[in-house]
Amino acid sequence: MTARIWHARATPDGAVVYRQHFSSEVLSTLRQVSGFNGATVLERRADGHVEITVITRWESMDAIRRFAGADVTVAVVADEAKQALIDWDDRVDHHEITLAG
Repeated sequence: MTARIWHARATPDGAVVYRQHFSSEVLSTLRQVSGFNGATVLERRADGHVEITVITRWESMDAIRRFAGADVTVAVVADEAKQALIDWDDRVDHHEITLAG
C-alpha cells in the first residue's frame, strides 16, 4: 500500500473551509477511484496559521495514476481549495506503508 502525502497552510477560518471542502467534495471523488483505501487530514496550529497535512492511502501507484494522472507527483488541488488556503505544495510525496496498526 502507498501513502500520498501533501501539505498546505491556511488561516484558522480557511482551515475550516478546507476541511469542509475535503469532507464534502474530495472524499466523494476519491471514493469513486478504484484502489483508494482512505484518507487522513491532520492539522497543527503554528504562528497564527494552520498547517494541514493530507495523507491518502492507495493500493498501488496505478491506483494513484487513476486519480492524479500520468505525473503522480503533481498535487491535485481544486480551485475551491486554493481559495481557502494561504499556500500549498505543488508536488506530493509517496511512501510505501510497511507497517500499520
